[in-house]
Amino acid sequence: MKLQDMTALARRLPEVDIKGITADSRAVKPGWLFAALPGTKVDGRAFIPQAIENGAVAVLAKPGTEAPVPVVESEAPRLTLAQLAMVFHPGQPRVIAGITGTNGKTSVARFASQLWSLLGHRAGSLGTLGAIAPGFDYRLKHTTPDPVEIHQVLHNMTTVGTTHLAMEVSSHGLAQYRADGVNIGLAAFTNLTRDHFDYHETFEDYYAAKRRLFTQLLPRGCPVVINTDGPFADRAADDAEKAGRRAVTVGRKGELLRLESVRATATGLRVEITAEGKGYDLHLPLVGSFQADNALVAAGLVIESGHPAALVLPKLEQISAAPGRMELAAVRKMRGGEAGIYVDYAHTPAAVETVLQAIRPHTAGDIHIVLGAGGDRDAAKRPQMGAAAAKGAQHVVVTDDNPRTEDPKLIREQVAAGAPGALVIGDRREAIHAAARRLKPGDTLVIAGKGHERGQTIGEVTYPFNDIEVAQEAARQPGVAA
Repeated sequence: MKLQDMTALARRLPEVDIKGITADSRAVKPGWLFAALPGTKVDGRAFIPQAIENGAVAVLAKPGTEAPVPVVESEAPRLTLAQLAMVFHPGQPRVIAGITGTNGKTSVARFASQLWSLLGHRAGSLGTLGAIAPGFDYRLKHTTPDPVEIHQVLHNMTTVGTTHLAMEVSSHGLAQYRADGVNIGLAAFTNLTRDHFDYHETFEDYYAAKRRLFTQLLPRGCPVVINTDGPFADRAADDAEKAGRRAVTVGRKGELLRLESVRATATGLRVEITAEGKGYDLHLPLVGSFQADNALVAAGLVIESGHPAALVLPKLEQISAAPGRMELAAVRKMRGGEAGIYVDYAHTPAAVETVLQAIRPHTAGDIHIVLGAGGDRDAAKRPQMGAAAAKGAQHVVVTDDNPRTEDPKLIREQVAAGAPGALVIGDRREAIHAAARRLKPGDTLVIAGKGHERGQTIGEVTYPFNDIEVAQEAARQPGVAA
């Protein structure tokens, strides 16, 4: 494709054919354009010589950049990269819903995809769990990948027939323009609680990044489905309306879908919902009352995509939880009864508190939790996570999560500072086994933090590790509860 056909910024540059695009100088191939992006630690322009050596025939960079090949100058090179990627990989599903918020994005995306599929569409989801659709399964490195990868994936999903897509959009992705150029026609806002303060300096910065989805990326007049029960809901609705978008509310104060009641059962949730003046009494095969909120947001998106509530809501009884989201991993059988072991991705103070509150109605005995905190991330939330665990569980085991390049012992101490009396065991497998041995009939164990992840990053190396598999090992341990 001619560079001049991809962007007006190249109008005065020498004509050149572009065969590919990347922001990674190591991935450059002959005939490619290299995007030299400014980074938080390294300026991408430092890698221009390597990119040209690998065959780059053009460079995207800030004005004033010099190179022996044509330079597309842009004051906002990240945004321009997204626009170039959109032109180079033009295929996109017909209906795309963008979902943002601190907690619940993955579940909402999965539920919306399932509902569309149950209604006869070839639907998929894109986010933390990867890009998944009928005939397509692609693992992603980030919840919201870089724009080149996003548009490659969208194009490829379209070629296998995907028509409807529910896409998680992270604050990092929004702040770095990774989702710009995606034809988002619907949006959702779940909630806003503390997270990613290693990147966003304040709540205002964090919210400003999230808000871009429904005040800038979403076209005017399009709907944003908002969970009225989540923090920042009123402000999100107000900002959406001021920006010319339609705020559509669901939840206990929702106008589109009103959650009248939710009750825990042995096998899930019994919910009563009012929509268009009609009541629906449904059983959701989900654990945790917060999942009712996520289900309503997903249903709201599907309704706003053109399906009547009378068709959508009954199908909520057929959805299933996302992997690693309040997932029943194992049941430990012992003399006198059994105890459930759940795995959840909760890795913020609010998420830990929510998970433990949600599991309480399903638990006859004590609640146990195993948790840690990630290294090279927001350190201030660690004691808060410990405090949330101690508040909601009778037994707390603090262990390693993904310590990355930090001292694991220091991280554990910071988490344990919020949970006096917690049992501290560094080895995650040993910690899970120890917690399982303490279970008594009627108890519940929640293994928090890693959810669906299949590895544990220690230093610069990611070792195979699966909380679900280890939970199943632990459940098979011989012996009875102490």
